Amino acid sequence: SEVSGVMGKSDIQPKSMHRAKIWSDDVENLYRFQQAGYRDEVEYKQVKQVDVVECWPETGFIKKLQRRDNTFYYYNKQRECEDKDVHKVKVYMY
Repeated sequence: SEVSGVMGKSDIQPKSMHRAKIWSDDVENLYRFQQAGYRDEVEYKQVKQVDVVECWPETGFIKKLQRRDNTFYYYNKQRECEDKDVHKVKVYMY
């Protein structure tokens, strides 16, 4: 089944987590992954079996993500994570 293929030895788990305090490009992209239902790029690539995440060339921000139910999230070139949402973003350490 698909589920057993996702779990396995290649399943990298984070060692710790803290919340973002100030906005940055990295926090912006984590915000986008977490909106789509993933921890971060590591988990997204494991679940979706993709090598590359589509980004805006101008800003480097994520352009689109596929959720676990296979619907797509599309994001703007500009910042979407507002200051009031920065503290909600989880930053994982591996």
